[in-house]
Amino acid sequence: MTVTIARENAIAVVTVDNPPVNALSQALRQALVEAVATLDADAAVKAVVLICAGRTFIAGADVSEFGKPPQPPHLPDVVAAIEGAKKPWVAAIHGSALGGGLEVVLGCAWRVAVPSASLGLPEVKLGIIPGAGGTVRLPRLIGAAAAVDLVTSGSPVGAKKAEGLGLIDAIIDGNLRAGAIAFANDIAGKARPQPISSRAVAPVETGFWEGAEKAVAARAKREAAPLRALASVRKASETDFASAMAFERETFLELRGSEQAAALRHVFFAERAAPRPPELAGITPRAIRSAAVIGGGTMGAGIAAALRDAGLPVVLIERDAAAVERGLANVRGIYEGSVKRGRIPQAVADERVAGVIGGDDYGLLADTDLVIEAVFEDLAVKRAVFERLSAVCRPDAVLATNTSYLDPDAMSEGVSHPERFLGLHFFSPAQIMKLLEIVPTEATAPEVLATGFALARLLGKIPVRAGICDGFIGNRILKVTRAQAERLLLSGATPAAVDAAMRAFGLPMGPFEAQDLGGLDIAAFQRKAARERGETPFAPVADRLCALERYGQKTGGGWYDYQPGDRAPKPSETVAAIIAEAAEGRAQRTWDEAGIVDAILLPMVNEATRILEERVALRAADIDLVKIHGYGFPRWRGGPMHHAEARGLSEVVAVLDRLAGEGLAEPPSDGLRRAAEAGGFSVLAG
Repeated sequence: MTVTIARENAIAVVTVDNPPVNALSQALRQALVEAVATLDADAAVKAVVLICAGRTFIAGADVSEFGKPPQPPHLPDVVAAIEGAKKPWVAAIHGSALGGGLEVVLGCAWRVAVPSASLGLPEVKLGIIPGAGGTVRLPRLIGAAAAVDLVTSGSPVGAKKAEGLGLIDAIIDGNLRAGAIAFANDIAGKARPQPISSRAVAPVETGFWEGAEKAVAARAKREAAPLRALASVRKASETDFASAMAFERETFLELRGSEQAAALRHVFFAERAAPRPPELAGITPRAIRSAAVIGGGTMGAGIAAALRDAGLPVVLIERDAAAVERGLANVRGIYEGSVKRGRIPQAVADERVAGVIGGDDYGLLADTDLVIEAVFEDLAVKRAVFERLSAVCRPDAVLATNTSYLDPDAMSEGVSHPERFLGLHFFSPAQIMKLLEIVPTEATAPEVLATGFALARLLGKIPVRAGICDGFIGNRILKVTRAQAERLLLSGATPAAVDAAMRAFGLPMGPFEAQDLGGLDIAAFQRKAARERGETPFAPVADRLCALERYGQKTGGGWYDYQPGDRAPKPSETVAAIIAEAAEGRAQRTWDEAGIVDAILLPMVNEATRILEERVALRAADIDLVKIHGYGFPRWRGGPMHHAEARGLSEVVAVLDRLAGEGLAEPPSDGLRRAAEAGGFSVLAG
């Protein structure tokens, strides 16, 4: 049963039990409506407690119903039934009351929660707005300003803050069921509060809505839902309840069928599936209770901080005492920055820093469960590290490399028990970036691969399995991005025009701005290694800039010029001259934003299709997650593969054929042509 009713004298306890997260399925909605009718007819009942079994309160809609026509009773009718019940309902919240779950809570006369509960309306993160009164009742309960923050951000609040806002009436310490029943007994003899739907919204100060619109637009960038949610809250504040409900529902239904909502649903399901890939079902990971990092530079310190944030004790190994102290200082610097920004209190920072032990003796790692190497990107250096680790670590200790490009198979040749070795490619800054590429070697044991995914879950990261090739998934595609950007320069575009077009598409930075920020020398080092392997990287302009030691912001010039103390890029006459020289004899054309985006994005999709064909990535959705979480691809576009499918793969092929005919891109791969014929990338997966 999804709903059961028990009696505790004059209090009825309605328990929702719809595992795993008590989602609002059609059966649950129907059962709640029936429970209202049943208890309204019971003269012995004075008040009702609504509580949930399992680990959480109602955590939102039933995701299995996403994209399908909703079946009655619809959620607004369920909430209205609870609000209009003859007996007052008390919502007893543990875990999360999110989305439709919070809308049900707003239908109750009273609301109580355990201290660890969280409440929120995350719909904007799925490209929609609440559709059962969330934007209409919330401002009537907590005021317009607080409602705007909650609804347009999609971020939940904890119980303490919720109580301060007036969103809940009491926090229950101890047993929630017993506490909620006691609360219900207490309020049963009191006057019932006015239904939220009958309340007015308190007036806001002059200019509030205009200021809120600017702030929400700046935060939302190109996402539609946050501004539409703001409009719905404003409507609720300026009109009657019925009109506001109609406006909210109309907006909800319109957004539900939008391209952005489809893209964000795609990302939601991909993220939900990523931590537990089907190919590892039933495989038990090795236990990770302690960890170590070799190398205390920017990346190593970030990895150490990520491990500490997850509660693991960490040993940081460097080559000598001075390097150890620098590494520990790097870790301290990360936490000092977090305190300064108000992200964590000083006491938490002190505790996390205290959990990192530094040393230059590999013998400290004799009983460590997981060791992550994060030293200089040089195969010989890394092999030497793993030879030492093989000599001191337990045979079952997991050994991992944080390489960005190097071959983990080649790196593991001298590792004893190579089945415990794998790649863990973190993205910088490692304590913040969500992506983790997990790269097994031919010898990696399934339980060790599963351990990589378990570690990602522990660290709160999005894991993607990547096969071995130069650059794995993300950096392999990045090479194409950079090459295409240079092809545009040689055919008439400017760095500023290319960057502006990609920002307009939704990226936080264009390719040239990003290179100047990270440093052109990093890619130059990789091109040098590729040439030593007999490859011929395409970077006619970047190579000349590096020859002039124009490495970006850190040298005062890269693709752009920079003034001392100013990171604003300025067009460079030096760069313009180099481009003109490199482009001599090539056909020039005028590029618009759409053409620039196509010339960069579609070859990326073509390369990603090859990655899928070669099983370097197992799923197109995994590629989307890599680009979103590692490279800033706009989430609301769903990732490059989803975006290409939504546009139509036949059109993608046609545009690539035209670009290839003009010498501006590689022709479509056979796999992309097959996917276009089949109508999707699923023909290449599996």
